[in-house]
Amino acid sequence: MKRTIFALYLIIMTCTQALAAGMHLYRGNSTYSSDILYTWDGSHIYRGNSTYSSDILATWDGRHLYRGSSTYSSDILFTFDGRCVYKGRSTYSSDILYTWDGRYLYHGRSTYSSDILLTISNGHIYRGRSAYSSDILYSYTAPIPLPVLLFMIN
Repeated sequence: MKRTIFALYLIIMTCTQALAAGMHLYRGNSTYSSDILYTWDGSHIYRGNSTYSSDILATWDGRHLYRGSSTYSSDILFTFDGRCVYKGRSTYSSDILYTWDGRYLYHGRSTYSSDILLTISNGHIYRGRSAYSSDILYSYTAPIPLPVLLFMIN
């Protein structure tokens, strides 16, 4: 019983430290601190390697991405339903910006291979329908919700 409690304690502490350190988006196929473009703490996107409140660029609540540290409906940039990313707070099909199938990001409502914009897999964001290291645009250190990634790379 003591071993189980100790193991749980170690897991919780490791996860807490990882979140406290922030998850990062890097330029290219890099994990050097000099290549950090954005930091994400689970609810806020920060510029560079910062976690200062003055550097908050956007806020994520699990469904909406808001401008800055706001959570007002007038500041919604994207709405995400798990498959589609919509412009603002809309969920009309005419306002679909991107469609996501778990690996590929498509332009608009399409799921045609010719409309693949990005491949997102294994901690990397690739150009088009590719998984070649030469096509890596960005790298990230932990799973980051799609709308958060889109904000970071746009």
